[in-house]
Amino acid sequence: MAHSELTAAAALTAWLEHLAHERRLSPRTLEAYGHIGRHYLSFLERHRGELQRLAALGTVSAAEIRAHLAERRSGDHPLNARSLSQTLSAIRTFHDFLDRRLNTPSPMVALVRGPRVKPTLPRPITEDQARGLLHEPQADPDLPPWEAARDRAVLTLLYGCGLRISEGLSLTRADAPVPETLRITGKGGKTRLVPVLPVVRTAVDAYLALLPFPLQPSDALFRARRGGPLSPRHVQASVQILRGRLGLPDSATPHALRHSFATHLLGAGADLRIIQELLGHASLSTTQKYTAVDAERLLGAYSAAHPRR
Repeated sequence: MAHSELTAAAALTAWLEHLAHERRLSPRTLEAYGHIGRHYLSFLERHRGELQRLAALGTVSAAEIRAHLAERRSGDHPLNARSLSQTLSAIRTFHDFLDRRLNTPSPMVALVRGPRVKPTLPRPITEDQARGLLHEPQADPDLPPWEAARDRAVLTLLYGCGLRISEGLSLTRADAPVPETLRITGKGGKTRLVPVLPVVRTAVDAYLALLPFPLQPSDALFRARRGGPLSPRHVQASVQILRGRLGLPDSATPHALRHSFATHLLGAGADLRIIQELLGHASLSTTQKYTAVDAERLLGAYSAAHPRR
């Protein structure tokens, strides 16, 4: 089929396949981009009163995109400034694909400016709070020992290696006993090597010693109560319970353990580029946010302790 005969929906499908197979984005990111793309095309069809074809996407005006963003800002589920900025970024990426791959440029897209988004800093927890989260699962008398050991192993892995939840739960039985270095595939299919502390290997070994389910080498390492793969939602819910018992703030999430890994390493004198490699950040600017967090912590300690405060 010639490009000119493609429907807008088919062009969207081609873009998502490009993101999946060539750029190797994660399923979660693909789902988000697909959601944004479908909303965008639905708006154009309602706004223009007809089914959109590829050629019509080349005539999109800046006013139409602004109207779409205004619509997403209102309604029953309005988007905040950050989500609107991400929506505009996805639309630009879509139109860039149409230009480069399907010979359908949309010059007006570049004229649309996104909302101002106030930069947010990572919100790590303290070293003592991290230790509390790691040890608290085994203080629950109602939790079966193997589940307590599992929760501790997962949280120790996230904090000890600076992993995202998806990365930790992607480990298989073949990855254990955990070696001194793990090969982790992160966002965009980027692979990195992560050193593993002895305390992490010990926690995983303790979990495996109590695990009541036999696993094949390709099976997910961490299992739920009924034997299926452990889900990110379970880890999030477990941490929510743990932080309630420990009196920790709402910012104490599984992902905060990754932030804490980076912040605590930086505070101990680790090189910023090394932390970038350990976290798998594509850009050093992403990792540099942790320098602001560490500086903020130092200034807070200084203000609290200085005799002339």
